[in-house]
Amino acid sequence: MKTSPPSPAAALVRFDPVLLCAVLGLVSFGLVMVYSASAVLAQDKQGDSLYFLKRQLVAAGLGLGAMAVAMKVGWRRLARWAYPLLLAAIVLLVLVNIPGIGSTAGGARRWIRLPGFGLQPAEVAKFAWVVYLSYSLAKKREKVAKFSVGFVPHLALCGILVLLCMMQPDFGSSVLLVFMLFVLLFAAGAKLSYLVGMVLLALPLAYVAIASSPYRMKRILAFMDPWAHRHDVGYQVAESLMSIGSGGVSGLGLGDGRQKLFFLPEAHTDFIFSIIAEETGLIGVGILVVLYGVVLWRGVRASLAAGETFGTYLGLGISSIIAFQAAVNMCVAMGLLPTKGLTLPFVSYGGSSLVVLMGAAGVLLSLSANTQGAARPSRVGTDMREVAA
Repeated sequence: MKTSPPSPAAALVRFDPVLLCAVLGLVSFGLVMVYSASAVLAQDKQGDSLYFLKRQLVAAGLGLGAMAVAMKVGWRRLARWAYPLLLAAIVLLVLVNIPGIGSTAGGARRWIRLPGFGLQPAEVAKFAWVVYLSYSLAKKREKVAKFSVGFVPHLALCGILVLLCMMQPDFGSSVLLVFMLFVLLFAAGAKLSYLVGMVLLALPLAYVAIASSPYRMKRILAFMDPWAHRHDVGYQVAESLMSIGSGGVSGLGLGDGRQKLFFLPEAHTDFIFSIIAEETGLIGVGILVVLYGVVLWRGVRASLAAGETFGTYLGLGISSIIAFQAAVNMCVAMGLLPTKGLTLPFVSYGGSSLVVLMGAAGVLLSLSANTQGAARPSRVGTDMREVAA
């Protein structure tokens, strides 16, 4: 019997509505908090209290477009873009380190200024790295356990990306790239001894990177005892802790936070979590954590039910990026980790981060379209030629 094609409404339902609502909830919450945290600063610096909100709204609009395109195109087609995406990310990371092309702010050259907005290549590199790793590990799935095939090439490529990020410098993104390599190698079945060896190798390299940089050593001092350096290197962390502590259970109320009044630096970017805690209290923080938990849960659920190796790795990688950045950002704000410079996903001010993450969320949603109702039959052994077709 001939069946009619599904209606547009029915097609929309195929995407995980819980995941979609969680992502849009985080973006909406972020828009509210970006305005609350930045209005006074924007009025003082730009003469327009809506300056940062307007730019974030534009980024959110572009992010919705990226999400819609990703949902429409589907995750399978990303396989054929694995190498071009990685090459583009490397080119951008090289360009941002060239004086005159890369723009410097806060002592780091992390942006390429384009008409109307700034592009942060590290954000593109994170997504490209996950796509490439997912494709490469899926293609080599039977040889991942081999040191010369599954481990060394990916480690060497990761080293190149990390080196380019450290030249900016961007220590936070470097840590995330290494973390993603560890997660996906572990998921792909790499030998545990290789992974342990990678961690042991990374520790002295991280020590050298920190010890050789005065500003990173200051961050370690601020982390160890912010109150002993209250008016020096520990100022930002101390102000963040005061902001979080003053929120209590229900918070001071939206717009009524005090630390954003030129006390807490980067209140609308890296330390927006502190303002959230101050103005919405434990209740608001709890809602935020639950939303991230839902994104992680539904993302991993869709990944494990994908039935294809590339899709499984891709979903796990994207879910891990979101969860890792959220956990690190919140821990930094609470003084549990040294300052890393990683944004709070979907919430912090930052156009590049928001657009890329919403596009990545669209990939997760396209992955979830195959898992609504019941998981598809397992096809972990699918030939990568079919995936890339």
